[in-house]
Amino acid sequence: QVQLVESGGGLVQAGGSLRLSCRASGFTFSSYSMRWYCQAPGKERELVAGITSAGGTIRYADSVKGRFTISRDNAKNTVYLQMNSLKPEDTAVYYCNADFRGALTYWGQGTQVTVSS
Repeated sequence: QVQLVESGGGLVQAGGSLRLSCRASGFTFSSYSMRWYCQAPGKERELVAGITSAGGTIRYADSVKGRFTISRDNAKNTVYLQMNSLKPEDTAVYYCNADFRGALTYWGQGTQVTVSS
């Protein structure tokens, strides 16, 4: 059974930090690109950061460049999102996504991040 389980969300003051984790099971994690998306109330889900299967290519949304860092540990089947200098506009539900060449994709249940001003 495929599972992506996010953790690490919560309430933080502006300027603070959070580290999200997404632990995967039920598929060959090391073969999948991993991405973090966010969805704020009333808005569409949007890509925050992505990392290829071996970690060779990383990309970020312009809004988080220099503040967020995505990483993965294939030995632990886990992808991380280090979020620094958080802003109120970062408030959203953050979802973990696994993608295999566009042919297979899985989603986590999401974790809420709330940044207070």
